[in-house]
Amino acid sequence: MFQQYTKEFAYNLKLSYPVILGMLGHTFVAFADNIMVGQLGPTELAAVSLGNSFVFIAMSLGIGFSTAITPLVAEADGAGNQGAGKNALKHGLVLCTLLGLSLFGIILLCKPLLHHMEQPPEVVELAVPYLELVAFSLVPLIMFQAFKQFSEGLSQTKYPMYATILANVVNITLNYLFIFGSFGFPKLGVVGAAIGTLASRAIMVLFIWFLLNRKEKFKPFVTHFNFKNIEKKMINKIISLGFPSSMQMFFEVAIFTAAIWLSGVLGKNAQAANQIALNLSSMTFMVGMGLSVAAMIRVGNQKGLQNFRELKRIAESIFFLTLILEIVFATLFLVGRHWFPTIYLDVDDIMNQADNTEVIIIAAKLLLVAAFFQISDGLQVVVLGALRGLQDVKVPMLITFVAYWLIGFPASFYLGLYTDLTSTGIWIGLLLGLTASAVMLYLRFKYLIQKLISE
Repeated sequence: MFQQYTKEFAYNLKLSYPVILGMLGHTFVAFADNIMVGQLGPTELAAVSLGNSFVFIAMSLGIGFSTAITPLVAEADGAGNQGAGKNALKHGLVLCTLLGLSLFGIILLCKPLLHHMEQPPEVVELAVPYLELVAFSLVPLIMFQAFKQFSEGLSQTKYPMYATILANVVNITLNYLFIFGSFGFPKLGVVGAAIGTLASRAIMVLFIWFLLNRKEKFKPFVTHFNFKNIEKKMINKIISLGFPSSMQMFFEVAIFTAAIWLSGVLGKNAQAANQIALNLSSMTFMVGMGLSVAAMIRVGNQKGLQNFRELKRIAESIFFLTLILEIVFATLFLVGRHWFPTIYLDVDDIMNQADNTEVIIIAAKLLLVAAFFQISDGLQVVVLGALRGLQDVKVPMLITFVAYWLIGFPASFYLGLYTDLTSTGIWIGLLLGLTASAVMLYLRFKYLIQKLISE
């Protein structure tokens, strides 16, 4: 019984591990920023958290939109149609570039909101200059996403991983030089972290284009674009897939962003603790994201072949693998919840000792809740990937809205601000939203696949 699923594990992992490492690379940029900035103190860590809260919302829209490219390329690849694959990349690249520029502009317009969010004033003062630079890094990041999703649509998941590894090396090096003023460089604190992020993302998009351009099998796809010939039909196709996908990701990221803002109302220590728990959860979530891409590629290929019984078996094997891995992560969080927060702070800092101790205590409580939502979070994102492979995006968009904003957020708001649970209450709301999402999305997948098989 189980063997029909477990025999797919090796190929699923082979396909997803470069994506997981690449996605972890994105998170590791934030992880490196958090650890390095955390050495300056809880105020600086809270400022980076507040600045990134705006960027993460915009990033979710860009990354979510770019996922429209993968199923189109995977279907074209399954059907052996190279022209359709190149067309999907060209139109996707145009739309992703325009979206990146638009999101940068929107964040600049939203900057005054920082002063009206009941956040600690010393945190806001540091967050503003950080936000300006990191917002601009969205332009190269979302252009990179277009190439990444195209490459993954051809089941070539290694090249985006290489680009992300290089970006991390650049980011950590520049962080070290500019945050702390090492080797005679100016000591810029949180602004130094923003410079590292911007430079690393610019290098990332140039490097992936260089890699794809060098490979003979990719060269026909990534060169000689005729940008004068833009087809309205293809633009509409990508938007019809990309817009609901971006909204799905937006609804989830926005509830986590709301958790950052609610934590800020509780004070800078609550916000710093929230940032630690969120960063650790983001890293394990990237494993689910990687398996989600594997589900999207494999389901997209089987859709191209019109083999729906095999599609069901393959998708369920990925769901089963995800469940096993997420239980392992849940155990790690339970066992290490008191130790993990100490990585982010200078525990020997006498000046900030009382604040740091409080941050560690709050973060340990949050990681207790995070241990349980690992399972819901991993499963909901992988089922979402399978639904994207089927090019079913509109109903999942409604499901994620209901789960996060009609179930999760009201619970977070009430439990966090109006009960003694405070920060822990905010995260219980997140757990409820993620669990509702996982259950409803799985029921949607089951309904669709039965319908396709019976037809």
